[in-house]
Amino acid sequence: MQALFIGQTYIDVTFITDHMPTGDEKHVASDYAVSFGGNAVTAAFCCAKLGIVPDLIATIANDWLGRMFQDMTAKYGISVHPRKVNASSLSFIMPKDGKRAIVRCRDDAHIHPFPLLNLGNCRALHVDGHQPDAALHYAKLCREAGILTSLDGGGLRTNTHELLEYIDVAIVAERLCEQMDLTPEKMLDYLKSRGCRIGGVTQGEKGLLWYDEVGAVHTLPAYPIPRERVIDTNGAGDVFHGAYMYSYLANPAKSWKEHFEFARAASTFKIQKLGNEAGLPTLADIALVRQEFEARV
Repeated sequence: MQALFIGQTYIDVTFITDHMPTGDEKHVASDYAVSFGGNAVTAAFCCAKLGIVPDLIATIANDWLGRMFQDMTAKYGISVHPRKVNASSLSFIMPKDGKRAIVRCRDDAHIHPFPLLNLGNCRALHVDGHQPDAALHYAKLCREAGILTSLDGGGLRTNTHELLEYIDVAIVAERLCEQMDLTPEKMLDYLKSRGCRIGGVTQGEKGLLWYDEVGAVHTLPAYPIPRERVIDTNGAGDVFHGAYMYSYLANPAKSWKEHFEFARAASTFKIQKLGNEAGLPTLADIALVRQEFEARV
């Protein structure tokens, strides 16, 4: 095991349409994609696509969508440690004008306790707050063992405050700021108060506001990608997390500024593709994005 990711599994159905029907109305979408979904789950696939394959504790149901997901993980060589639920979770996503509307159907009623794993040579943990008992258990273990811990703070969970005590790198979304009634600047102060060594807030088109090991605050602007090239922003944050995890694992001596710059290029690639799988970049894809946009920021 090189890294462990923990999250909630979704199957994402993403479709492009200029109109949402109501009542008895029907309408034909112009394009669609079916892929894996979920914050830490998508990040795990991104890390695997880039070349370092993590282990994954994820929810799995014994239904056809669950078997589809297991086929997807097998394709990428990801070792899944399943946590059983009764039904697979689904997301229906409609991207439009740089935003995305989402309807979720979620089963997070875990039938069994989370699996207990031997971390062995694991070098990093990434969690998204789902499976809160598992996330807290492994964050504590990794903190004791000196293994890097990372959190995708996409939203407020039942254990967010407690979990942050054991997190080294906490990158949260603006949604968490809104839920906690904090400005992005105040969120950085909050993350510092919880002991997070690196903290940041992703702000979409405004880029990343973050602080480094000495507490200095920095801004990493988003690449100025033309609006017409933005197809699907869903999953961009997940790809960002998966890419900086890969960068840390591949080049631990590099600075977090360099890890985040690498991840920025990865998420810029993602938003130009429909669906999570199509939006997973290779190292060559990231190099091309950086070559195109580096001089413009």
